[in-house]
Amino acid sequence: MYELIHAERANIAVTRACRVLGVSRSGYYQWLQREPSARAIDDAILAAEITEVFHEHGGRYGAPRVRRALGTRKTRPSKKRVARVMRDLGLRAHTPRRYRKTTDSRHTQRIAPNLLERNFEAPAPNQVLVGDITYIATTDGWLYLAVLLDLYSRRVVGWAMSDHIDTELALAALRMAASTRPLAPNWIHHTDRDCRYGSDDYLAALKQLCARPSMSRKADCWDNAVSESFFATLEKELLALQPMQSRSATRQHVADYIDNYYNLIRPHSHLDYISPIAFETNATNLN
Repeated sequence: MYELIHAERANIAVTRACRVLGVSRSGYYQWLQREPSARAIDDAILAAEITEVFHEHGGRYGAPRVRRALGTRKTRPSKKRVARVMRDLGLRAHTPRRYRKTTDSRHTQRIAPNLLERNFEAPAPNQVLVGDITYIATTDGWLYLAVLLDLYSRRVVGWAMSDHIDTELALAALRMAASTRPLAPNWIHHTDRDCRYGSDDYLAALKQLCARPSMSRKADCWDNAVSESFFATLEKELLALQPMQSRSATRQHVADYIDNYYNLIRPHSHLDYISPIAFETNATNLN
């Protein structure tokens, strides 16, 4: 009773609420002065920790990820309890918009076989890279983004942005990956059937890097699910949280998100909720 009166005191006078509910005003004020229970104290501490985690990750996390990020607590709270506290605090993860695909598979260029067959596991880094291209709305027009991720750690190892979508955009991402990673002999390069990936220049670059090209089946987004998932995450955790900006500002935000948040800090569910760089570091230390 007293909890309800206290919660609604801004809308209903305490005296009136007590009369309607059949309790005394003195009882209500005695209840206010009581010592907080151990549960109430822990809830207050938990609320502060949840708020810190939520804002640390830019309002991107719902209850499951917030709970995972609270791993330093002696007793990790249940997902239901975290969800309740977040609801009480008015903390709600942002809902993503649908990101835009750019695939142009209506061409006569070479189509590589699907070497992955939806096996999105790699035994070691630098053996399988997956990639894709998307476009982002800005106040100056479209900004195109090409990425390559290492399937082992889900780390974005190559990326490039341009005002135009062409083979050079895809090649720029490939060059970044090749310059920063010791790619294994006969490594696999998997993408959808976009014409940029089937161009003579791109396939020549893959051959020079000793790569085996692999492509999804036609119009089957699940064959390139890891790349698709990254773009959906980028949309949800960055692009949907801010108003449309200039190409220059968007470039800076996307670059910062990839290098300083996604690769370095963001816990990844596939990696037991540690970041891609932390996952690679742990694997190196174990070896």
